[in-house]
Amino acid sequence: MLYAIYGEDVPNSLDQRLAARPAHLARLNELQSNGRLILAGPFPSIDSPDPGPAGFSGSLIVAEFESLPAAQAWAAADPYVAAGVYASVSVKPFKRVLPT
Repeated sequence: MLYAIYGEDVPNSLDQRLAARPAHLARLNELQSNGRLILAGPFPSIDSPDPGPAGFSGSLIVAEFESLPAAQAWAAADPYVAAGVYASVSVKPFKRVLPT
């Protein structure tokens, strides 16, 4: 099943994000290599594809996992969690409708 993982950043998280980004991307690339990643990306803090020093306010990942507990465990082990980037993380089942 698909699950949406939403991480909401702490204020001024850009430095922590940049430091943990290589490890965070490595995990996402592993999901992608296994054909389980639907989409992933950050929410810019301002209305710009490159927010510069304004940074990001959070991230969204939609991926396939065996169960909600498996998705929650994967999210809890994210390098952004360990680095203190996220103030909170929520994981919810997701039903893909479009595109088919």
